[in-house]
Amino acid sequence: MSDAPQISPETVAEAVDAALAAFAAATDTAALKAARAAHTAEGSPLARLNASLRDVAPEQKAEFGKLVGQARGRVNQALAAREGELAEAETAARLEAERVDITALAQHARVGARHPVALLQEEIADIFVGMGWEIAEGPELEHEWYNFDALNFDADHPARQEQDTFYVDPVSRHLVLRTHTSPVQVRSMLERELPIYVLCPGRVYRTDEFDATHLPVFTQFEGLVVDKGITMANLKGTLDHVARQLFGPEAKTRFRTNFFPFTEPSAELDLWHPTFKGGARWIEWGGCGMVNPNVLRAAGIDPDVYSGFAFGMGVERAVMFRSDVQDMRDMAEGDVRFSEQFGMVV
Repeated sequence: MSDAPQISPETVAEAVDAALAAFAAATDTAALKAARAAHTAEGSPLARLNASLRDVAPEQKAEFGKLVGQARGRVNQALAAREGELAEAETAARLEAERVDITALAQHARVGARHPVALLQEEIADIFVGMGWEIAEGPELEHEWYNFDALNFDADHPARQEQDTFYVDPVSRHLVLRTHTSPVQVRSMLERELPIYVLCPGRVYRTDEFDATHLPVFTQFEGLVVDKGITMANLKGTLDHVARQLFGPEAKTRFRTNFFPFTEPSAELDLWHPTFKGGARWIEWGGCGMVNPNVLRAAGIDPDVYSGFAFGMGVERAVMFRSDVQDMRDMAEGDVRFSEQFGMVV
């Protein structure tokens, strides 16, 4: 004897009413999915009534089959209608949540700012281009010959030690992260026709501590002139002009005797900063001098015919005393609030 429910108009109506009530009570598609499983899937009242048709007497199969079939059709129709209603309601709610008022004032995102080092580097380049110079660039991963040998560094010079220079493994390949942009000067002398007037800006690398006044990666701009009849007076006039362009009409430079392997005579370059916060003063700016004849010879240039001058300064250092930046680490840490102080310049 089967335990399936007995088919009658009352049991069928009861199953339909329960299904319709469950569908109407569902407030979202997830709840409706659960109601559908409870009232239309295998094991639901209507499914069990349909299964009990096999126990109905032959003469009643048509009548009860029609009764159960119409009930299932009504339930499925109600289910589809409720699915449409909920889907439409959920779509409307999502659209309302994502609604954009096109008549409202736009809320602008922060535009950020260009980095002051990049801005100053471009300003310096513009000054030299305005004097008729060219901008020269070279690789940051350099051969030791360009970085040291061609620049008259002795084999035992302290700068060639690993405590001062980043060497790339294996060391036998003689590759270094350039410690200055002077290798670009060597490449310019080898590749360009004389006379040469080039500015060589770019990143350089040294094993310095990361602190308020030092960075292991920083930016330099170096200049090189090779021509006939070049003297220290040409160097002084060039640097005075650059200083006035960057720091005001009262800025000027002075030389203090020093030694560099790649220049002879050599000098430390001081800048008279007329608008320095706390009062005008002399500030050490960089190094310079006349190109050493050995450097000219390494590039295949006759020092008896041509002479030249070279200089080099740090861009970050210039930003520090031009804009009163106290800590060089602020320039390297990537906080947009630091750059925003200098404004957005296109």
